[in-house]
Amino acid sequence: MPKIKTKRAAAKRFSTTGTGKLKRNKAYKSHILTKKTTKRKRNLRKSAMTDATNVKTMKKVLPYS
Repeated sequence: MPKIKTKRAAAKRFSTTGTGKLKRNKAYKSHILTKKTTKRKRNLRKSAMTDATNVKTMKKVLPYS
């Protein structure tokens, strides 16, 4: 069997934790920040876990994570 290629775009955006969960950064933090509250921007800084509905797909595009 040939090796499976990793989707590089996904590899740059997701990282695996020690327990095997996928960690991601939150969206909506790149521009138009003036209208967003300080509290909202602060919460967007924190990383989040990938939702259970997307995990199966993400494990397929990141076979060696």
